[in-house]
Amino acid sequence: MTQKLKISIIGSGSTYTPELIEGIIKRKNVLPVSELVFMDIDARKLDIVGQLCKRMIEAEQLPCRITMTQDLDEALRDADFVLGQIRVGKLPARVLDEKIPLKYNLIGQETCGIGGFFKAMRTIPAMLHIAERMKELCPDAWLINFSNPAGIITEALLNHSEVKMLGLCNVPFNMFKSIREALDLDHPEFTYVGLNHLSWITSIRQDGKDYLEAALEMGLNSEAMKNIPSSGFSKELIQTVGAIPSSYLEYYYFKNKKLKFVQESELTRGEKCIQIEEELLQIYADSKLHTKPELLSTRGGANYSEVAISLVDAIYNDKQEVHVVNLLNHGALDFMEDNDAIEVCAIVGKDGAKPIGIENFDNRHIIDYMRMVKAYERETVAAAVSGSEDAAMRALVMNPLVGDYDAAHSCFQELKQAHKAYLPQFFKEDSR
Repeated sequence: MTQKLKISIIGSGSTYTPELIEGIIKRKNVLPVSELVFMDIDARKLDIVGQLCKRMIEAEQLPCRITMTQDLDEALRDADFVLGQIRVGKLPARVLDEKIPLKYNLIGQETCGIGGFFKAMRTIPAMLHIAERMKELCPDAWLINFSNPAGIITEALLNHSEVKMLGLCNVPFNMFKSIREALDLDHPEFTYVGLNHLSWITSIRQDGKDYLEAALEMGLNSEAMKNIPSSGFSKELIQTVGAIPSSYLEYYYFKNKKLKFVQESELTRGEKCIQIEEELLQIYADSKLHTKPELLSTRGGANYSEVAISLVDAIYNDKQEVHVVNLLNHGALDFMEDNDAIEVCAIVGKDGAKPIGIENFDNRHIIDYMRMVKAYERETVAAAVSGSEDAAMRALVMNPLVGDYDAAHSCFQELKQAHKAYLPQFFKEDSR
């Protein structure tokens, strides 16, 4: 009997989707995908991206049924894996998240600060709806989510739904790769600790030796993500922190410099992404194209297929291998609550991911920073689920990139109105 493996990609009109298909093609001998479903609410992007993916699959002669649909239930029915990469309000909503905060001297960013907060407000209700439909249509399926902000969405879904899910980000993979190359190590083991987009490498071990001190002495930076205007971390800062920070920490450690940069930029990152996306869609529409184009690497999703599809492979084939994922703490970090979503190394197999505990962790800076930002994330989930403006304000005054109540309140009210169509939880009286 031939094996059945149905993978459904929700938000498949994303120009990143060919990355995922490349990953599936690369693993065709270990992942016998029998059906791929491309689902998106944007008919134009669904067709252009879906047709390119279809050509990629046909060029490799994969015996795989392909369905394109705008119907979520059709996509989810009997799926084995659901890959979530949705963007509620699409890129124009991201541009509002980036631009409006600048009026209040606040950083507007896709996952950090008040911009990231509003992305969570729009995305969590939509992801909870997907989880609810999965319970009905594919209760045994795994949801692998890379919709941002991935950590906060993980926290919401694992505490407010019954779905089996893991959150995913390509930052750890790129950090490991760049440090491995910089130190010329071929099989290092990393200790990676943090929350999504707030993370550090605290040990680099190979053959019984820890290379962290050498890395700190060098002032070694990991590779910055393409979507972050990076100035890098000084040797002094890295030694002060006692760990190698992910590039997203630049928003926290250099808040004023980052604010100035975005205030002086001619275009926001979202506006640049709109241009890149349109260019990519025009390239994808070429009926002769059947490979992933090079321009895709200028978006922030480098090595994204490697991360996502290798995780599917690890679960499907019960590989019991180490991946960095977002999942509930369950005692792995004794300084965090059990139901806090964290981003750490975990052993992944058919039953999901088991976080690898870190004993006697003693970097107070990281402990305190994680607790502070986690307090913000908890209130953010509460606001997204309940529509409580009090919870929203408690979240924002705790966020290190916001803090000021007056600025937070005014900006919150303006962004709430700007995104009204996607925030039913805050406008319940309008729907009666």
